[in-house]
Amino acid sequence: MVEDIEKEYNESLHEGTASASITSDPHESTSDDDEFSKLENEMDNDFDLGALREKRMEELKREMARAKDLQKQDHGRVSEMTNEKEVIHMSAKEKRCVIHFYHRDFRRCAIMNKHLDVIAPKYLGTKFIRVLVENVPWLVEKLSIQVLPCVVCFVDGVSKDRLIGFEELGNDDAFDTATLELRLQLSGVVEKQSTIPLRSMYTDSMSSAARSGIRSRTDDSDLDDD
Repeated sequence: MVEDIEKEYNESLHEGTASASITSDPHESTSDDDEFSKLENEMDNDFDLGALREKRMEELKREMARAKDLQKQDHGRVSEMTNEKEVIHMSAKEKRCVIHFYHRDFRRCAIMNKHLDVIAPKYLGTKFIRVLVENVPWLVEKLSIQVLPCVVCFVDGVSKDRLIGFEELGNDDAFDTATLELRLQLSGVVEKQSTIPLRSMYTDSMSSAARSGIRSRTDDSDLDDD
């Protein structure tokens, strides 16, 4: 009798387990897990996007503040200097400095000045200077400047490179500003800053907000239809 009851109990237990295994769909459970994972990822992505945008805005604010400080120090344009000691001090103090040694009667010096005036505003991190050779005789001799125009590139207070005449610019008076700009980039004396314009970020934010608004209105319409 006891054996029969035990047998019946075991059979019932087996049937219950089998029934549970039949009604429990492992694929359905996996599908639910996948949906939750996708939802979490979407939430994380939305959070990260907002955090990254906020971080980038802070970086842009710092860059703008730094740009204003540099402009106050005459960065962003070519400064004319006449005091030789100040020129020496400036070339040693600045992280990156371009000095154009010129003569007022040389046509090619005037051409070089014109191109540098276009380039300087693009590179606030570089100090651009022009000096008349007659005002800096010691520097002219020290740097062995014999041909004009001569553009000397200083990095960390050390003369790293120079452009003599137009030899590396096609030896043509009609060379493009971009040619000179590229040459200065190769010397390492100018460094292009990679920034996202504030207007672009504002437009992106407004577009995202507009898309969210459209989704909200669509959801409301669906509810009304129901």
